[in-house]
Amino acid sequence: MKHFLALYIGSVTSREKARWDADDDASRQRRMMEGGAAWSKWAAGLGDAIVDQGTPLGRTLRISPDGIAPTQNACTAYVIVQAETHEAAAEMFRSHPHFTLMPGDSVEVMACLPMPAAPT
Repeated sequence: MKHFLALYIGSVTSREKARWDADDDASRQRRMMEGGAAWSKWAAGLGDAIVDQGTPLGRTLRISPDGIAPTQNACTAYVIVQAETHEAAAEMFRSHPHFTLMPGDSVEVMACLPMPAAPT
Protein backbone atom coordinates (compact mmCIF):
# COMPACT_ATOMS: atom_id res chain seq x y z
CA MET A 1 0.00 0.00 0.00
CA LYS A 2 1.05 3.55 -0.65
CA HIS A 3 1.56 6.16 2.05
CA PHE A 4 -0.10 9.58 1.99
CA LEU A 5 0.57 12.69 4.06
CA ALA A 6 -2.55 14.59 5.09
CA LEU A 7 -2.17 18.18 6.23
CA TYR A 8 -4.98 19.74 8.20
CA ILE A 9 -5.50 23.33 7.07
CA GLY A 10 -6.99 26.14 9.13
CA SER A 11 -7.48 29.81 8.45
CA VAL A 12 -8.91 32.95 9.96
CA THR A 13 -11.98 32.55 7.75
CA SER A 14 -12.53 28.95 8.87
CA ARG A 15 -12.55 30.17 12.50
CA GLU A 16 -15.09 32.82 11.50
CA LYS A 17 -17.31 30.34 9.62
CA ALA A 18 -17.30 28.01 12.63
CA ARG A 19 -18.07 31.01 14.91
CA TRP A 20 -15.13 29.76 17.02
CA ASP A 21 -14.12 33.17 18.37
CA ALA A 22 -17.74 34.10 19.12
CA ASP A 23 -17.97 31.27 21.69
CA ASP A 24 -17.02 31.81 25.30
CA ASP A 25 -14.10 29.84 26.78
CA ALA A 26 -16.35 27.14 28.25
CA SER A 27 -18.12 26.57 24.92
CA ARG A 28 -14.80 26.40 23.04
CA GLN A 29 -13.46 23.92 25.61
CA ARG A 30 -16.58 21.77 25.21
CA ARG A 31 -16.23 21.88 21.42
CA MET A 32 -12.56 20.90 21.75
CA MET A 33 -13.51 17.89 23.89
CA GLU A 34 -16.26 16.86 21.44
CA GLY A 35 -13.89 17.35 18.51
CA GLY A 36 -11.16 15.32 20.22
CA ALA A 37 -13.56 12.46 20.92
CA ALA A 38 -14.82 12.51 17.31
CA TRP A 39 -11.21 12.63 16.06
CA SER A 40 -10.34 9.56 18.16
CA LYS A 41 -13.42 7.73 16.87
CA TRP A 42 -12.46 8.62 13.29
CA ALA A 43 -8.90 7.30 13.84
CA ALA A 44 -10.14 4.10 15.50
CA GLY A 45 -12.39 3.49 12.50
CA LEU A 46 -9.39 3.55 10.18
CA GLY A 47 -7.40 1.06 12.24
CA ASP A 48 -4.17 0.02 10.51
CA ALA A 49 -4.68 2.55 7.71
CA ILE A 50 -3.08 5.13 10.01
CA VAL A 51 0.69 4.82 9.71
CA ASP A 52 1.55 7.85 11.88
CA GLN A 53 -1.17 9.51 14.00
CA GLY A 54 0.69 12.81 13.67
CA THR A 55 0.41 15.78 16.00
CA PRO A 56 -0.79 19.37 16.03
CA LEU A 57 1.75 21.73 14.48
CA GLY A 58 3.29 24.78 16.14
CA ARG A 59 4.87 27.95 14.85
CA THR A 60 6.84 27.88 11.61
CA LEU A 61 10.40 28.90 10.80
CA ARG A 62 11.36 29.30 7.14
CA ILE A 63 14.88 28.35 6.17
CA SER A 64 16.26 29.73 2.92
CA PRO A 65 19.64 30.82 1.53
CA ASP A 66 18.88 34.18 3.17
CA GLY A 67 18.69 32.62 6.65
CA ILE A 68 16.04 31.57 9.14
CA ALA A 69 12.97 33.67 9.79
CA PRO A 70 9.51 33.25 11.31
CA THR A 71 6.71 32.79 8.79
CA GLN A 72 3.09 31.69 8.75
CA ASN A 73 1.21 28.97 6.92
CA ALA A 74 -2.21 27.42 7.30
CA CYS A 75 -1.05 23.93 8.39
CA THR A 76 -2.47 22.98 11.78
CA ALA A 77 -1.68 19.24 12.09
CA TYR A 78 -0.71 16.18 10.07
CA VAL A 79 -1.32 12.43 9.83
CA ILE A 80 0.12 9.73 7.54
CA VAL A 81 -2.25 7.08 6.19
CA GLN A 82 -1.91 4.17 3.82
CA ALA A 83 -4.29 3.32 1.00
CA GLU A 84 -4.32 1.66 -2.40
CA THR A 85 -4.89 4.94 -4.27
CA HIS A 86 -4.69 8.69 -3.76
CA GLU A 87 -8.48 8.92 -4.11
CA ALA A 88 -9.02 6.21 -1.48
CA ALA A 89 -6.77 8.11 0.92
CA ALA A 90 -8.69 11.33 0.27
CA GLU A 91 -12.02 9.59 0.92
CA MET A 92 -10.86 8.81 4.47
CA PHE A 93 -11.14 12.53 5.28
CA ARG A 94 -14.48 13.35 3.65
CA SER A 95 -16.31 13.84 6.98
CA HIS A 96 -13.36 14.34 9.27
CA PRO A 97 -14.10 16.27 12.50
CA HIS A 98 -11.40 18.79 11.52
CA PHE A 99 -14.04 20.62 9.53
CA THR A 100 -17.27 19.11 10.80
CA LEU A 101 -16.76 19.98 14.50
CA MET A 102 -13.56 21.99 14.68
CA PRO A 103 -12.78 25.31 12.97
CA GLY A 104 -10.72 23.67 10.24
CA ASP A 105 -10.82 24.71 6.62
CA SER A 106 -9.77 21.57 4.73
CA VAL A 107 -7.46 18.57 4.58
CA GLU A 108 -4.84 18.27 1.85
CA VAL A 109 -3.69 14.75 0.95
CA MET A 110 -0.52 14.08 -1.01
CA ALA A 111 1.36 10.93 -1.93
CA CYS A 112 4.61 10.15 -0.13
CA LEU A 113 6.86 9.25 -3.04
CA PRO A 114 9.91 6.99 -2.89
CA MET A 115 13.29 8.69 -2.65
CA PRO A 116 15.06 8.73 -6.00
CA ALA A 117 17.96 6.32 -6.19
CA ALA A 118 21.40 7.88 -6.12
CA PRO A 119 23.31 7.46 -9.35
CA THR A 120 25.87 4.69 -9.22
